[in-house]
Parts: sequence; structure tokens; C-alpha cells
Amino acid sequence: MSKRRLAITLGSDWRAALRQAGQAATASTYEGETLNFETPAAFFGRLTERRWAIVQALQHDGGTVGVRELARRLGRDVKRVHEDAAELVKLGLIERTEAGALRCPFCDIHVNMHMATAA
Repeated sequence: MSKRRLAITLGSDWRAALRQAGQAATASTYEGETLNFETPAAFFGRLTERRWAIVQALQHDGGTVGVRELARRLGRDVKRVHEDAAELVKLGLIERTEAGALRCPFCDIHVNMHMATAA
């Protein structure tokens, strides 16, 4: 299984998130990858419960799974799983192999959401 890690952050300061990701990329040791969303609405709009189920199923499997087989395991329509998987591939949460199968390259995904009162 892959040793890659992903941190999902929610923050409107995308420049700071980009700087932090750049600093992590130049570090001598692997510290994981980051995916930032500007708002909680953007996060929850793109990463729905059904999409999380796809990520979780692929993470649990540890290998590659075809779209039809994944849809069967999830009890969902193949077309809808294909659409959700395409969005997850765009976000970088899952990958598509040359043969078209899907896999989750991350052994650990951490979501970091911080909310505070306005200053």
C-alpha cells in the first residue's frame, strides 16, 4: 500500500496555502500533499457523501478496481459512479490507471477545518 498522505485544508487565503505546499515540496523529507478549498461550501459541494464512499472503498481495497465493480460494491448506478470518480480524479483524490481502473494513492487523508469568530 502507498505511503502517500493527503491533508485537505479549508481556507480563503489560497496564496498562503500555495506557499505552505511549496515549502513542503522542497523539504528533504516527504510531509504529504495538500488540497485546499476556499470555503466549507466549496469543500462540501465537491466532496459529497457518495464521493467520500468511493474514496473509502478504494482506500480499503488497497488496489485497483474497475468502475463497474466499484459501482456493484457500492450498490450504485455505474454512470453516477463514473461521474463522481471523474470529479475525484480532477481533485487528485483518486487516480485512474492506464487500463481505466481506479485507485486511491493515499494511505492517510486528514481534513483540517478551523472556524473562529471574526476579529
